Amino acid sequence: MRQITTAKIVLFVGLCPIFLRGQVPDPPTYVGADGYEKHVEVRWQPVNDAQITGYQVFRSMDGGHTFEHLRTVGPAPTVIVDWTGDEGDYLTRCYRIRSVRNNGLAISDFSQTACAQTAPMTDEELLDMVQRYTFRYFWDFAHPVSGMARERISSVFTVTTGGTGFGILAVLVGAERGWITRQQALDRLIQIVSFLQFADRFHGAFSHWINGTTGKALPFSAYDDGADLVETAFLMQGLLAARQYFDHNDPQEAGLRAAITSLWHGVEWSWFRRNNSPVLYWHWSPNYGWQMNFPLRGFNETQLVYLLAAASPTHPVPGSLYQSGWAVSPNYCTPAVYFGYPIYTGLNGGGPMFFAHYSYLGFDPRGWRDACCNYFIRNRHHALIQWEYAKLNPKKFLGYSAECWGLTACDAPNGYFAFDIANDQGTIAPTAALASMPYTPEQSMAALRYFYRHLGERLWGICGFYDAFNLTQNWFANSYLAIDQGPIVAMIENYRTGLLWRLFMQNPEIEPALLACGFQPDSSVSAPTLPTEAIECALFPNPVGKGFFWVKITAPKALPYQIEVLNVLGKSPAIARQEGWLNAGENLFPFSSTHWPKGWYLMRLQIPDAHPIVRYFWITDD
Repeated sequence: MRQITTAKIVLFVGLCPIFLRGQVPDPPTYVGADGYEKHVEVRWQPVNDAQITGYQVFRSMDGGHTFEHLRTVGPAPTVIVDWTGDEGDYLTRCYRIRSVRNNGLAISDFSQTACAQTAPMTDEELLDMVQRYTFRYFWDFAHPVSGMARERISSVFTVTTGGTGFGILAVLVGAERGWITRQQALDRLIQIVSFLQFADRFHGAFSHWINGTTGKALPFSAYDDGADLVETAFLMQGLLAARQYFDHNDPQEAGLRAAITSLWHGVEWSWFRRNNSPVLYWHWSPNYGWQMNFPLRGFNETQLVYLLAAASPTHPVPGSLYQSGWAVSPNYCTPAVYFGYPIYTGLNGGGPMFFAHYSYLGFDPRGWRDACCNYFIRNRHHALIQWEYAKLNPKKFLGYSAECWGLTACDAPNGYFAFDIANDQGTIAPTAALASMPYTPEQSMAALRYFYRHLGERLWGICGFYDAFNLTQNWFANSYLAIDQGPIVAMIENYRTGLLWRLFMQNPEIEPALLACGFQPDSSVSAPTLPTEAIECALFPNPVGKGFFWVKITAPKALPYQIEVLNVLGKSPAIARQEGWLNAGENLFPFSSTHWPKGWYLMRLQIPDAHPIVRYFWITDD
């Protein structure tokens, strides 16, 4: 009798989990849908049930009368992009969601219905959309304990110091544009700064990667397990902008400002001179010392380090270190010209585009120049060189054009690489063109439209544009990286309002540091005021034989002009040059090609207050 009773009890207990697994879960709540030009975003509140393993999304194309299964997704995130690709006939779509428990053993009833209609979007609306989606990376997918930016969206524990600096700037943009409240932004900054106060530091500097739960340094490479001065500088760039943004006199904002100042004052910039040498070093490890042995010499993305090191109120370096360390190379200033654009400093057409982004998310280069150049002009030329290169497309990669351009460090079919015009494998990263928006607004906006409208089905996701793509290899990344997402939000905002430039430059330490480093105020930067489309320019015949060709220019009014003919890469010296004044209307200018060898050439037309116009042509043997 005792044995039978025990058996019954065991049977009953064994059946309990089966019974629970069969319980019907609740459907999702707060289902919403927003229509854009080419896609609909669908989102819902997750069900508070640990056994939920996913959600089934259903779509209706007939106003909610009949629904078909669209896709099944995992338990998080509870948002999808339904790419519609609508053109002309913008349609309404309706959505319902069902919760899935234990991989389909139980499925809920349908949720409420949410509907949305696609509609054409203006450039301003597209900019809003791209910024807001990209901001989501730093807001919705930040590490839950530290609030810092994950290295990648897939990272579990690994947060990034420099990427967090970029993310802080994105949070400020989010608050200013009303995507979050000022209080929400303040709470996130308090979370980040409170975590950083107890995270590992090495002579006041943070490591490249940090465990977002424990605050312990994570090795970035074999000997890089300690201080990373460059990543720390990018973090401080964001924190100093936040210190200016949160300027209210209430206890929370005052406390945040004090905590940021403490972190800023704690960085021992002078330690990284490595025994008072005339240059700053990137790394130091408590286990390997200066084993990495990476002096910071320009030109690359690390210019900001010298400005902040000279600006430090507690552990400064002399401003002369900018000349003896950063700009010491006799080749720092270069006369190189590509596609008719002087690059002033930097190799290979300027290098990867992130060189023109990372140090300038907060540092506004427009009103300053050093002995070499004004860096806004330099960075504008850098972007235009890459744009011209994409139009020429000398390696004949699929897709390159005036609307599809941008080479930088990014994911690629065979790993992560830094690309520029001298190292081009056909991989384009949206961040390269989009984060160049302040420098090349027309070209960058054209790229944004193209990336979204023509490639968005594979390139657009829940945090905006994926990291990169290679049309020649029919490859699209499905990844997001903090250091590529952050510059998109920040630099588009600097183009639109100058917010982050204004905040960072308001810090009282910055201007004296610039002067100490040898910078001088400069008023040479002025935005183009004459639209490129106001000038018509044609070159004929093309191809050109051994003889003459003509350049025809149609101008809206009398204007000064300069025409240069250069070799295929646009390098100086010019083969031919002509300048003078255009008449209103049509102008014809002859050029002799009798003694020019066979090959590709470019003609560059420069008119004040307008972007340069470039035309390519081929000279034959005939």
